[in-house]
Amino acid sequence: MRVIAGSAKGHRLYAVPGEATRPITDRVKEALFNILGDFIVGAWVLDLFAGTGSVGIEALSRGAAYVVFVDKSPVALRTVRRNLEHTRLSERATLVQADAFRYLARPIGQSFHLIYVAPPQYLGMWTKVIQMLDERPQWLARSLDKDALAIVQIHPREHQMLELQHLSLYDLRRYGSTLLCFYRLCSTPAI
Repeated sequence: MRVIAGSAKGHRLYAVPGEATRPITDRVKEALFNILGDFIVGAWVLDLFAGTGSVGIEALSRGAAYVVFVDKSPVALRTVRRNLEHTRLSERATLVQADAFRYLARPIGQSFHLIYVAPPQYLGMWTKVIQMLDERPQWLARSLDKDALAIVQIHPREHQMLELQHLSLYDLRRYGSTLLCFYRLCSTPAI
């Protein structure tokens, strides 16, 4: 696991000890950021279920303005902190030890251009997160040059279509046992 591009390119990232997290593979992460392209430059990113922090750190390395990492595990957050220090990206990051659902239920102080969701598998947590974001779309910041995106990383068997009011699924990308689901605010047609 490494930073693929940008200011911290080539830095190896520390893994969270134990089996509790499933970090994104370098192949999937590279595909994700190839899809995002210049969208990430200047973006505010929320990395839910942060784990190692690999996605948020890649975003910072590629020019994201700021990343908030949320994970309820103190061990995971210590790993994220260590990875941020190792890549020298700490100054543009905040770490929050919290349950993702409690975090999303709190008052919205900051909106984000990108919310990345990679919860534990097979527990239905991703559907709850997307439904919470749909109920409170203010979490997603739309600006003149950026759509607001929520991207979910799940196993393909977990996917289901959701009835949503404010978000629309606009793309699905499968990479082996990983499925990336791309949602945006409803001003554009859903698939």
